[in-house]
Amino acid sequence: MLVVISRHAELPNTMDAAHDAAADGAPHGTTIQADRQVAGRGTRGRSWESAPGGLWLSVVTRPARTDALEALSIRIGLSLARALELSCPGLPPLAMKWPNDLLLEGGKVAGILCEARWNGDACQWVAIGVGVNVSNTLPSVLGARTIESAVRPVHVSELAEPVAVAIAMAASDAGPLTPAELAEFDGRDALRGQRATAPVEGTIDGITRRGALRVRGGDGRISTVLGGLRVAH
Repeated sequence: MLVVISRHAELPNTMDAAHDAAADGAPHGTTIQADRQVAGRGTRGRSWESAPGGLWLSVVTRPARTDALEALSIRIGLSLARALELSCPGLPPLAMKWPNDLLLEGGKVAGILCEARWNGDACQWVAIGVGVNVSNTLPSVLGARTIESAVRPVHVSELAEPVAVAIAMAASDAGPLTPAELAEFDGRDALRGQRATAPVEGTIDGITRRGALRVRGGDGRISTVLGGLRVAH
């Protein structure tokens, strides 16, 4: 799959630029990359520190089906992990922390943000943003890691295209996760077996096909969680 990458020295954030491009008719796979974001954002309105040396990009996607958009961050995370491992020989296997973080040896190395735009009940597009700590100054997040902390020096330019292609390919389908994806997530799951304290109490036990977290209570019953997770430390 071919992608067109628009590169910028600095932007407020690549997500807004991707939404603007999509509103102007940009096709699936159109990618906005910035060396630095001055107003980067993550999930739930959190800011994202985006210094030069990191990979900061957003991809315009127009999935053929959108009946399980809540699972899309999982599908993108798995695809992003594979792309980074293939592009960085020697990189230790990446874990995935539900619902949208990648971990390198226990520290956050990448995050994913999916934002859909609708016209009534019809999804018009989904902007998918990723931030990857490559060789940048680390954000003020306890335990954050960079790619370069684990492997040979890596330049952002080596990663932009394979990451954008991986995202565009994965986001062509926003349906439920496949059995193969569930199995891959299980192998990367950073939370399995940990104790959830909110919004329900129990032991974390994987995810559903729609991307919800499964929590097994003391009575063996399974509850599903879509947000607000707290884990005992």
